[in-house]
Amino acid sequence: MQKIVIDTNVLVSSIIQRSYPYRIIYELFVVDKFECCISEQLLAEYYEVLSRPKFAKFQDFFHRAESLLADIERKAQKYKPTIQLDLISDKDDNMILELADVCLADFVITGNTTDFTFATYKQTKIVTPKEYWENHQPQE
Repeated sequence: MQKIVIDTNVLVSSIIQRSYPYRIIYELFVVDKFECCISEQLLAEYYEVLSRPKFAKFQDFFHRAESLLADIERKAQKYKPTIQLDLISDKDDNMILELADVCLADFVITGNTTDFTFATYKQTKIVTPKEYWENHQPQE
């Protein structure tokens, strides 16, 4: 089973619009097609970002975010990163690679192509939601 680290921006997008992030979360993660890997730090960021008042303008955002976070807490595998990296200019994003390192992730899925400027980190491919959906999603 693929091990995947999902950047927070992908979760936000999955709640706001029905595009590739939505399909990855609701057509693959929710039905256990891959293992979602999280750390305490990433989970805290998920909660902090998904509770921001600016998202209130989207219908049912907070209710859907609460439901998704409950699924993540219940189903995701928790890891404790053992290294500290300084590879990405946005310092908070280094935790994504630290997590990918410890869980031996197959993929990091992110919409942040500004900061994630490299295609791989060790064994982990760094892909956009569209690239993952079109080229890497698990086949039955």
